[in-house]
Amino acid sequence: MRWNNLSEKPVYANPWFRVNLADVELPDGRHLDHYLIRMRPVAVATVVNEAHEVLLLWRHRFITDTWGWELAAGVVEDGEDIAAAAAREMEEETGWRPGPLHHLLTVEPSNGLTDARHHIYWSEEGEYTGLPQDGFESDRREWVPLKLVPDMVARGEVPAANMAAALLMLHHLRLG
Repeated sequence: MRWNNLSEKPVYANPWFRVNLADVELPDGRHLDHYLIRMRPVAVATVVNEAHEVLLLWRHRFITDTWGWELAAGVVEDGEDIAAAAAREMEEETGWRPGPLHHLLTVEPSNGLTDARHHIYWSEEGEYTGLPQDGFESDRREWVPLKLVPDMVARGEVPAANMAAALLMLHHLRLG
């Protein structure tokens, strides 16, 4: 069954997202008003080192009032290459510059409400460049053994679905 978006009207906008009101036609011909959020692409990156440890950030999210492990992430600027944005965000948030990046996956974390796409990359090497420019975004940055990831996800220590998917995929790729 396909829902058809017949039109959208802006309700609110800022540099990171827009809230629109859509006129949606259902398969039976009925119409409904549906709010949706249009977002910039998000670029995410991490490194998995030779010891099979992944670079993570421990941070608080005030919106949900939760703590959890995450990968470095941020919005892609206009005209910016997505992989370059992922590398930039990683260095800004961790103080580590990734080596050559490999695309891991692209996820839509809440596709019933938003068109957000998170593009996740990883590297097998990184270079420490110093304290992170955006150190205020996390309490700490740590190398965590990939073998611990499934249990961390099961305990709710990786609350963001996009981060859990990426870490479980890295666990699968590197440890089988």
